[in-house]
Amino acid sequence: MIRGISNRNILDEFAINFCKIIEKYTEYIIVSGFLVISSGRVRSTEDIDMIIKPIQKEKFKLLHNELIKKNFICMQSDDPENIYLYLKDNLSVRYTYKDQPLPEMEVKFAVDDLDLYQLSTKTKLQLTGLDLYFGSVNMNIAFKEEYLKSPKDLEDAKHLRKVYHDTINEAEINKIKQKIRQLRLK
Repeated sequence: MIRGISNRNILDEFAINFCKIIEKYTEYIIVSGFLVISSGRVRSTEDIDMIIKPIQKEKFKLLHNELIKKNFICMQSDDPENIYLYLKDNLSVRYTYKDQPLPEMEVKFAVDDLDLYQLSTKTKLQLTGLDLYFGSVNMNIAFKEEYLKSPKDLEDAKHLRKVYHDTINEAEINKIKQKIRQLRLK
């Protein structure tokens, strides 16, 4: 049984509501599958992947408490100190609505140069119709083709190449792929 949501309206509303809170406290980007779905590829997903700029513990507690007030829960813990430790240990955490198991927002701190580069090149993609920050299309293509490489991810990259063909920068994609290879060797 495949676990996921393919209803764009549910995913869009969830992402918008979550991002409205996050952007009060730190920078963020949405990457991977939801970017592709928002760009017209029809497929399901169980989570939306988000990278956030690291923040101090006290600021994170404020962010977490606001998420709780807006009916979100963290699946790993109710304690913001524990959740913060997950993030500081380069682990992701998942938030969902209190009474709904899906969709989930998988959140992680930016942990390396590639994550920080993605945050510095964040963009709002007009085609999506969403007022949200996404990682660049070039970065997402490179990551899916060079790092993830699953059939689903390769189809995602193919879709992005078709939809954004007029803005693709192959030199940048190749530069990012090289950086991914370098990070894997560390």
